[in-house]
Amino acid sequence: MRALRILLIVVVILGGLFVVADRVAVYFAEDEAASKLKTTENLASTPDVSIKGFPFLTQVASGELDDVEVGIKDYEADTGNSGTGGPSTIRIDDLKAHMKGVTFSGDYSSATADNATGTATIAYDELLKAAKSQPTQVITGVTAQVVGLSDGGNGKIRSDVKISVAGHSQTYPVLSTVTVEGDDVKVHADNLPKLVVDLAESRIRSITDFQQTIDELPGGVKLDSVQAAKNGVEITVKGSNVRLAG
Repeated sequence: MRALRILLIVVVILGGLFVVADRVAVYFAEDEAASKLKTTENLASTPDVSIKGFPFLTQVASGELDDVEVGIKDYEADTGNSGTGGPSTIRIDDLKAHMKGVTFSGDYSSATADNATGTATIAYDELLKAAKSQPTQVITGVTAQVVGLSDGGNGKIRSDVKISVAGHSQTYPVLSTVTVEGDDVKVHADNLPKLVVDLAESRIRSITDFQQTIDELPGGVKLDSVQAAKNGVEITVKGSNVRLAG
């Protein structure tokens, strides 16, 4: 019995040491991966990297991690507007991605996920930059301008459109649908106020309807869907053979 107790104590101690060693190893790997990702994506701050699953060391031995979560607070995505006068980047908030089947090099200098899905938010003030910021003349004596974007409820965006006629201005709320097409987030007004239609609908729509390209997302993930929400438009992203680092 004494020998059995000693054996059990040894097993418990070794098990505890293994758990400690496993957790130390995973923290080191997370820090290394976060540092490499920051460098690869040229991020302003170090992202959060969380390696899921236990034990970690057996995953390392197999050369593949089951599940890795990445969080980036503020990401400046390319808009493709460089040299055109529009904003060259757009800020994406709280990008969270789940990476599955991550293979990596021994020093964590490179890592690639079989597939990835994620979510993020684009604030309305950021999306507003894609709309024309200056009043545009639609017909002689009449200008139009999108002056605000907000949550319109039921998955719609509310666009506040200011119409100025002969020096007199009035702002009209317009509900718009937001969709994804390729790398573009598109905003399309569902209906325009009667006054606007009577003036020049096609020209007004050149103001109310706009799109924003979002390119070069981390690891090469792509836009999948978008929906209006309280604090901005919520996007989902997905991709395969997604590069985390290297």
